[in-house]
Amino acid sequence: MKVLLAAASFSPNISGLPRHAFNVARCLLQRPDVSVVDLIVSPWQQSLVQAADLGSDPRLTIHIAEMEQSSVSRNLWYYRELPRLADRLRVDVVHLTFPAPIAKGAYTCPTVATLHDLYPYEIPRNFRFPQIIFNRLILLQCLRNADAIACVSEATRARLKRYVPHTWNKAVRIYNCVEPAPCRFAHSPISNWKDEPFLLSIAQHRRNKNIPLLIRVFDRLLRLGQIDPEMKLVIIGIPGPETPEIHRIVSSLGLTRHVHFLEGVSEAELQWCYSQCEALAAPSITEGFGLPVAEALLSGCRVVCSDIAAHREIGGDGCLFVDLSRTPEEALAAGIIAVLNGSPQPVAVFPQFSAPVLAEQYVGLYRSLIAAMALKPVERVPASVQATSEGHTL
Repeated sequence: MKVLLAAASFSPNISGLPRHAFNVARCLLQRPDVSVVDLIVSPWQQSLVQAADLGSDPRLTIHIAEMEQSSVSRNLWYYRELPRLADRLRVDVVHLTFPAPIAKGAYTCPTVATLHDLYPYEIPRNFRFPQIIFNRLILLQCLRNADAIACVSEATRARLKRYVPHTWNKAVRIYNCVEPAPCRFAHSPISNWKDEPFLLSIAQHRRNKNIPLLIRVFDRLLRLGQIDPEMKLVIIGIPGPETPEIHRIVSSLGLTRHVHFLEGVSEAELQWCYSQCEALAAPSITEGFGLPVAEALLSGCRVVCSDIAAHREIGGDGCLFVDLSRTPEEALAAGIIAVLNGSPQPVAVFPQFSAPVLAEQYVGLYRSLIAAMALKPVERVPASVQATSEGHTL
C-alpha cells in the first residue's frame, strides 16, 4: 500500500498539526503492508522534519511542496497540485492530516482527512475576521469531499454530528498517537532559569485555550501567598489572535518576571518541561483532543484541567478536573492549589494511543476505502491533473 500524507501547514514552528502528521508517518511505517509513505511538507517546515527524527526507513520519502506561506497559496496548492502529485506518485490513498481543499473529481484514489476540531463553528473567536468565513468554507468543502473523516476523539466526532451532520456517516474515531518519549538530555528552554518551580501550559494563543484566565489566577495565587513567591508560569505555544491581549494582561499585572512565553521548542525540551514542572494547567474552554494532557500524564506530570469532554475522554482518573462554568477563577485557583499539594502522579498507560493500535486502524480504514472505490465505475480524470513535475520539489 502506498500512502501520501499531506502535511504542508502554515507555521514554521512545531505545533499540534505537524506533530500529528509525523506521528501518523511513524505509525504507518510500523506496518509491513505499507510499502511507501510520501510525506508532503511546506518549504518552511523542513527544519521540523529534521528535528522530528523520523528515521531512515527507505519507504519514507519527504517532498517539499512549492508554495508561498500565504493561506491563498497553500489552499490553491492543495486544490490544484495535490491531485497531480497523487497521480504522478500512483498512491493508493491520500491522507490530508488536517482539513484543506479537496478537488474530489481529480483523484483516482480515496481521500481521508483528519479532523482535529470544529473550532470555526464552535468558537469563531479563535479566528480573525474575515478569516473565519474562509476557514468555515474550506472546512465544509473538505468534509463534504473527503471519502472518510478521521476524528481524533469521540468528542470531535460528536461535534461533527452537531455542526456538519450530513458528513457524520463517513466519520471514524482514530486517536492521536501519544507514546512515552525516549529519554533525551535537554537544557532548560526557559531563559535565565535558576531552578525555580514553574507551572506549565501548552497552548496556542487562541480563545479556547483560556490563557488570560490562567494568568489572572496565577497572579491571584502569588498575591495571596498561596504558591511559592518564585513560582513561574511557562506558556509554550505559537502566537495567535489572543497574543496582544495576553501580553497586555501580563504587563498590567506586573508579571513580566514570572510569566515566560516559548515557541519552537524541541521535543526534548518539551519533555524536559513536562518532567520538571510542578504541574500542567489546561483550563481550555473546548478541545478537539487535548494532546498536552495526554503527554503530561504519560510523563508522570500532575495535571489540573477543565472538565470538558475531550479531557474526560483522555484523562480518566489521572487529572484533577475543575468546573469553570460558574466561578472560573475561584475554581481554577482551588484546583491548582489542590494539585500542587497532592501526591506525585504515577505514569499513565494509554494503549489506545499507541502506534501499533492506531496503525492497524488507519490501514483498516484505507483498505476499506480502496475496496469500496474498486467497486465503483471509473470516473473521468481531468487532464489538468496529469503529472507535470519531477523530483522531490513540487
